[in-house]
Amino acid sequence: MIFRQKVNTGLPAGWEVRHSNSKNLPYYFNPATRESRWEPPADTDMETLKMYMATYHSGAATYHEAPSQEGKIRCSHLLVKHRDSRRPSSWREAEITRTKEEAREILRGHQERIMRGEIRLGDLAMSESDCSSARKKGDLGFFGRGEMQKEFEEAAFALQPGQVSDIVESGSGLHLIERYVSFSMPWVALIMLFFTGYNRYCWALLFWYI
Repeated sequence: MIFRQKVNTGLPAGWEVRHSNSKNLPYYFNPATRESRWEPPADTDMETLKMYMATYHSGAATYHEAPSQEGKIRCSHLLVKHRDSRRPSSWREAEITRTKEEAREILRGHQERIMRGEIRLGDLAMSESDCSSARKKGDLGFFGRGEMQKEFEEAAFALQPGQVSDIVESGSGLHLIERYVSFSMPWVALIMLFFTGYNRYCWALLFWYI
C-alpha cells in the first residue's frame, strides 16, 4: 500500500485549497462547514501558504497574450495595499496597517528588482501582490476602457507591449502594471519601439521571439 504524504498548505485544520473551474483560480474550502472563500481563513500561516501556492498553483497563467481582442488589452499587475485602501485586507494579510508611504517603499523595491531583470513582475506578484490575481501571476485577462478604475485604466492603456509602468495609485492601493506582449506583434512594430525610446524592453521581447 502506498501512502501519500499530506502537503502542508499553511491553512488551519479542516481547510483545503480547491480550484474554481469557472474563475480558473484557487479558493479555500472547509468540507465540514461547507464554507468557501477567496481569502485565507483566520490563523493561516501565510509564509507556508505562499510557498504552497508558488509550488502547486504557479502554472495557471502564461506570460504572453493570445491575439488581442478588439479594443482590449491584457495586463498583469502587482498590488500593494495600505491602511487607506478601500479594502485594507488581502489573502496575504487579514488586516493591513501599513501607511501609503510604507506601501510605496515596498513597491519601489519590487520595481527596482524588476527593472534590474532579477525577476519578472508576474513571478513576484505570486508571493507579494495583495490582489487575488496573484494566484495567476497577476494576470487580469483582457479588459477594455471603462472596466477598471480610471487611474489604473489610463496607466495600462498608455503602456507599450512588454512595458512595466511606474507606480500607479488607485483606490485599491499602489500598483505596478505590465502590458502583455502579443505573439502577433509585427517585427516593424518591434523596431519602432527600439527607435522611440523603449529599447530596453525590446531586448526582453526579442528573447520571446527567438
